[in-house]
Amino acid sequence: MMLDDLRMISMLDWLENDLLLTIDSCEPASSDASFRRYFRIKASEGQFIVMDAPPEKENIEPFIRVAGLLSRSQVNVPTIFQQNLIDGFLLLEDFGSECFLDRLNAHNVSKSYQSAIDTLFNLQTNTVIENCGLPSYNEPLLQRELAIFEDWFLNQWLDIQIHPSIWETVRTLLVTSALEQPIVCVHRDYHSRNLMVLKDGSPGVIDFQDAVVGPVTYDLVSLLRDCYISWPNQLVEQWMIQYYQRLLRAGLITCHAVQFKRWFDLMGLQRHLKAVGIFSRLHIRDNKSNYLNDIPRTMAYITAVCKTYPELAGFSDFLQNNVLPAYDILSSCSSKKGVGEAFVLL
Repeated sequence: MMLDDLRMISMLDWLENDLLLTIDSCEPASSDASFRRYFRIKASEGQFIVMDAPPEKENIEPFIRVAGLLSRSQVNVPTIFQQNLIDGFLLLEDFGSECFLDRLNAHNVSKSYQSAIDTLFNLQTNTVIENCGLPSYNEPLLQRELAIFEDWFLNQWLDIQIHPSIWETVRTLLVTSALEQPIVCVHRDYHSRNLMVLKDGSPGVIDFQDAVVGPVTYDLVSLLRDCYISWPNQLVEQWMIQYYQRLLRAGLITCHAVQFKRWFDLMGLQRHLKAVGIFSRLHIRDNKSNYLNDIPRTMAYITAVCKTYPELAGFSDFLQNNVLPAYDILSSCSSKKGVGEAFVLL
């Protein structure tokens, strides 16, 4: 019997014999880039989501702790009805199956993003970061994330090396920029796939278990320069400046708009480098090759920012002369789209 089948039996045993639910149906709801799985169950008592997080691979305690923290900050997170820490199961409120990515279009994007930005503002202004128990987005963590790009994308997938001096310049610039920003609660994956469409118009926020205390621009750039959907630069900058002014009025920042834009761009570059590395790792290590489809869009963000800042000229040349040609050759062999075909909506 497969291990997944054993976990399914264990999960149903917990639901039916421990929680005394009368299960009518149990179907996969979603999966993500981790080892967690989600099931939608329909029972006489209602409809729920069950998180299946194998204890040897996933720790559900951060999810429980951060859910409580964000709920107190007036962020819509799923209610946790029951927990099984030993076996790695949670019985959760069902936010439905439609995320922002499923419904975003040119007609509703402004309204949808306004609700997402309002929720982000609540997260950043209502969450007291002192003694909140969240880890710090510190230099070691930033460096480990950047190493994912070099290891999994450059070295393992493209089989190319970056000159140490060029890479050191990039890492120093991005880490310095991140650490000089005001700090807030950071969701760390605040994008269209993790915002669920709820009836009241405000998003249901999921996948928050990796939250940290870190740079103020991180979640904003994650939302506005989403790895899974793109918007025109003019619109992105309009949203960014509006949020900058909102943070300014709230006293969370005191910098000039030019400085905030620089933080925003460089924070996005750090995040997108990490994301490309993670997409490559999911393909190579976990056989989740569908994430390769999101590399062109993400690489387009990276190359655009690198062309903007003179300090990144060496890295920009390396991308243009080494990375993109190698990527396009490999993508052609894999029948994947090249970077030049990154999809832009609107």
